[in-house]
Amino acid sequence: MLIGIDVGGTTTDAVLVEAGQVKKTAYVPTDHQNLLNCLLEALDQIIAGVQPSRIERVVLSTTLITNMIAEGKTDPVALMLIPGPGTNPQDYHLGDDTIIVKGAIDYRGREIQKLDEAGAEKAAADISARGFSKVAIVGKFGQRNHAHELKAGEIVSAAIPNAQIELGHRVSGQLNFPRRAATTMLTAATKEKYREFADHITRAFEQRRISCPIYILKADGGTLPLQTSLEMPVETIFSGPAASTMGVMALTPPDQTSVVVDIGGTTTDLALILSGKPLLSSKGARVDSLLTHVRAFAVRSLAIGGDSAITVSGNCLAVGPQRLGAALCMGGPTATPTDAMRVLGLSGIGDLGRARKAMEDLGRQLGLTPTEAAQMVVDAVVDKIVSEIRQMFLEWEEEPAYRIWEIMQRGEIEAQNVAGVGGGAPPLVPLIAQRMGARPIVPDYAPVANAVGAAVARPTLTLSLRIDTERGEYIIAEEGVTGKVGDRKMNLEEAEKMARRLLAERAERLGIGEYAGEAEVTYSEVFNMVRGWSTVGRLLSVRMEIPAGLLTGWERC
Repeated sequence: MLIGIDVGGTTTDAVLVEAGQVKKTAYVPTDHQNLLNCLLEALDQIIAGVQPSRIERVVLSTTLITNMIAEGKTDPVALMLIPGPGTNPQDYHLGDDTIIVKGAIDYRGREIQKLDEAGAEKAAADISARGFSKVAIVGKFGQRNHAHELKAGEIVSAAIPNAQIELGHRVSGQLNFPRRAATTMLTAATKEKYREFADHITRAFEQRRISCPIYILKADGGTLPLQTSLEMPVETIFSGPAASTMGVMALTPPDQTSVVVDIGGTTTDLALILSGKPLLSSKGARVDSLLTHVRAFAVRSLAIGGDSAITVSGNCLAVGPQRLGAALCMGGPTATPTDAMRVLGLSGIGDLGRARKAMEDLGRQLGLTPTEAAQMVVDAVVDKIVSEIRQMFLEWEEEPAYRIWEIMQRGEIEAQNVAGVGGGAPPLVPLIAQRMGARPIVPDYAPVANAVGAAVARPTLTLSLRIDTERGEYIIAEEGVTGKVGDRKMNLEEAEKMARRLLAERAERLGIGEYAGEAEVTYSEVFNMVRGWSTVGRLLSVRMEIPAGLLTGWERC
């Protein structure tokens, strides 16, 4: 038995999957002040009457980190940067608590300017005096030689003995200094609260005598063991959109090209699946104004849903972005699209009398009948979602994976399918698809598709290997780990074999070794270094991935 739980903006959904099919579902209103309680309430509903020993795996998709960042509830962090020459960290907009220390490493990992240890000591004293207990230390090209980051960490630790220190090369080894700095800073800002959440989850499962592995869904649609995720909490941001994308993959025929439209009570999430493969953002996840190194699907959240509040100003009607509560037909305080859909017969949810009253009041302000007012609301929702999808296509077209897919297809992409999930999908997706000239797909279990997607998602993993044969060194970008190589004549095939072995070792350390066989090479390149008319070494780059996918044995409904 598999369990998937998705903490959404309006409801927390859970599913129980057995023998490749959904056997049980549960819904609980989401309490944003206590996500843990609603998650556990959904769990208790789904496991009622189930022997704990029969549960093989639980996957959680949670908005904890996303909400923490959006609501400004992260811990304060001092950011120490070692940028070297040629950069202006003030342009990165990483906040006011940033301190610059001199020192420089070049792109091949060679020290070209010693770390200003006196400057680092002064910075550490300043950080201590300002009361910070969490510090992020990031050096440009620190992932290729982390001596400066390590030394600065020692200095800060000596000045602030109980400080929680995050070093950039341990959080991400990818190129792009400002993104690595942002990712490191967010890791430091969220790790402690995330650990508290994970500890509560672990104890709650122990109390229920559930001893199976617990996983967290990541932004790239893959799963990560809960204990492993403690070191990388920001990987779990945007797990909601990832869950909806995986849910569409799980509940629709394979190898489809579909626009994913997840219509909830509060937001609508958009994503794209190309020939069965979700489109990843090449720039990483954007958190507020910060670009990060977190691998994520190319998604966007639109502040409109079934419970969005409707407002009228003059003859103009607006839907969202606020949600003031449930729909009037469900006992809520104000008119919403859910009321409009009830009046039009597009939905059977809620009390028809209350829904009609909501549209009567709205129509009175607009000089329309209740039915005309309801149609105006639904049209406004569809217009907004279709407009956002078309805008998203302009962004999706800039993604390298999209362009490669388009070349392979020998033509421009069209919205072949509009695949809808979430509670608002059944009535709205056919209207959206009609407007776009596409085929609507609303699968069975669409309202709990996110939980299904979480339940049957397999782990993902990326390993980027860079080898400098002249220096006799290699580095694993995702971990900032370096090592020695002795063969200056190493070729690309040998580098790929090495990358596959290292990925298998990393997967084993992360508790997902059984999936290493799914890894594939997604990028490889060799650059010969020539000096004095002779090749003195090679720079070899290989990227291996266990891509997003579904567990073996899952049967699409």
